[in-house]
Amino acid sequence: MIESPTVLKQKIFIDGQAGTTGLRIRQWIQDRRDIELLTLADSDRRSVTARQQAISLSDLTILCLPDEAAGEAAIWAQDAGTRVLDASTCHRIADDWTYGLPELCGDQRARIVSADRVSNPGCYSSTFILLLRPLIDAGLMPTNVPISIHALSGYSGGGKSMIERWENPENELATISYEAPYALERVHKHIPEMQRYTGLTVQPQFLPAVGSFHSGMRVQVPLHESIFYNKPDGEEIWSLLDQRYKGERFVHVAPFAGFEAASEIELDPTQFNGSNQLQIHIYPNPAGHILLVGLLDNLGKGASGVAVQCLNLMLGLPEHEGLPG
Repeated sequence: MIESPTVLKQKIFIDGQAGTTGLRIRQWIQDRRDIELLTLADSDRRSVTARQQAISLSDLTILCLPDEAAGEAAIWAQDAGTRVLDASTCHRIADDWTYGLPELCGDQRARIVSADRVSNPGCYSSTFILLLRPLIDAGLMPTNVPISIHALSGYSGGGKSMIERWENPENELATISYEAPYALERVHKHIPEMQRYTGLTVQPQFLPAVGSFHSGMRVQVPLHESIFYNKPDGEEIWSLLDQRYKGERFVHVAPFAGFEAASEIELDPTQFNGSNQLQIHIYPNPAGHILLVGLLDNLGKGASGVAVQCLNLMLGLPEHEGLPG
């Protein structure tokens, strides 16, 4: 009788697996044969001793924690010699951490593969970066221009507190027929990484909003014709982005439709829910302006999906392993 070869399982611990990001990561990796998922009893989830032990036993720990707690746990991981992937905002622009966006640029995957500490990107910010950075890299626009971003997310993007607020019938939010802007009174936590990884020297104006749906996201970046060098048309910009992401499994550029009007459902922010896909659209205007749009699942490609991509790369496994299309 021929025995099946033994599969070497690498140990993974998700610190904070009960949150929205942690739950989705666990869902996508828990049945894999190449991974052993270390878990804590409910009674031990807040135990420093139990968490430190799990971190030290793991080959890689994923932090799905608030920023302060993530910073503390990252120190534990470093002391234990454990590689770490942090899904919080804590280390996204830290010089000694690697930004976990594989599609960022040509050598980013290699950096993630060799990194011991990787910071998972934000949902809004990763989409904005993938929309805008190719234009800056190609020299189509300067970095010292003000950019506006309008984005719409499902309420799961705000974590447990926002989910509870929107799903509480007493608040009467679940049935509102309009988007609700938020974070207008502060500098959004995604702004620093938006600047850092596009190279913008002027802080963009970010206008996020929440809709009465659980998950899904649309990020819109309008670009005025006056900011461009040599006035590229919409098809040139489409071609640039199409070539940049050609061959990518999880980032796709929709066909160019010129000045054809978009249908009412074309930019539905929920259409990629449950997937790890980002779809990019380019809309030219006869006045020379350009609108860039990204559609994704804020819990998929915006959070847990890209975390699994990074997990796979750090473990030397196929990047798409365990992920839906």
